Amino acid sequence: MTKNVGTVDKVIRIVAGLAIIGAGVYYQNWWGAIGLVPLLTALIGWCPAYSLLGIKTTGSSS
Repeated sequence: MTKNVGTVDKVIRIVAGLAIIGAGVYYQNWWGAIGLVPLLTALIGWCPAYSLLGIKTTGSSS
């Protein structure tokens, strides 16, 4: 797995993931678990959807 998630993208994913998880906790709804997806993709630096679409936000051309 080649990293395809850049720094700014990671920050956005972490903030969005935590916000979704927080909303799930606040509303006592299991849909907050969906917040784990952007959080995990940010932490590992690889997004399967980006890989399929050929998108890289890492800033490197390799």
